[in-house]
Amino acid sequence: MITDLLAAIASEQIDLIDLTAPLTEKTPVLALPEPFKNSQPFRLELISRYDEDGPAWYWNNIHAGEHTGTHVDAPNHWVTGKDGLDVSQVPLRSLIAPAVVLDVTDRVAENPDFLLEIADVEEWQRTNGPVPEGGWLLYRTGWGSRSKNSADFLNAGSTPGISPECARWLADSGLVGLGVETVGTDAGQAATLDPAFPCHHHLQGAGKLGLTQLQNLDRLPATGIALAVLPLPIVGGSGSPARVIAMVDRNGA
Repeated sequence: MITDLLAAIASEQIDLIDLTAPLTEKTPVLALPEPFKNSQPFRLELISRYDEDGPAWYWNNIHAGEHTGTHVDAPNHWVTGKDGLDVSQVPLRSLIAPAVVLDVTDRVAENPDFLLEIADVEEWQRTNGPVPEGGWLLYRTGWGSRSKNSADFLNAGSTPGISPECARWLADSGLVGLGVETVGTDAGQAATLDPAFPCHHHLQGAGKLGLTQLQNLDRLPATGIALAVLPLPIVGGSGSPARVIAMVDRNGA
């Protein structure tokens, strides 16, 4: 079966779609209000580049927070999951798994503070079947199109998300995690909801994963996706930047 998979990739019967936002100094980073501390932005620090510090090689130090760019939130990222797995302990079967796409771009275009409700997921399931046991729900809002401009992307804290009731419902489901296009899994208004930051509260508390700042969700079908989520295995880490690749059968089989 591995040979068949590799042959299908080589023949382009299976499309490989990169869902990862490039990491640069302009990559948007979540900004918390005072008195809370904030993550530093991504930065490369030159060590040498074919010069007297290293005549035949080029390399850099990397400076970034764990939760920068396209990244994974491990269960221990939130207080409700503080005794849960760190990012190095996440099972590989959770990182190579089926995925589906729930698209609400039309509603977010009318309301940037749109919150997904349980009824929206149930309506999607009536057309597409159940969300995958042991898989990912990718929440398409169209927000990835804003990622090249940090101000538009962060949008002064007005971004779409998921209601507390729906976050609890997803946490109780068989999903391994939730993927979003926004800077974090929660809505911009999440601090005012009950509980505050309900996706973090419920999903991390249930041992689930978060996956943020995805791109190219518009290139994916609603179902029939295999997802590869590849964070760094940072021992003790609460998360990590990740490369995220979707595999889709070009023939829709």
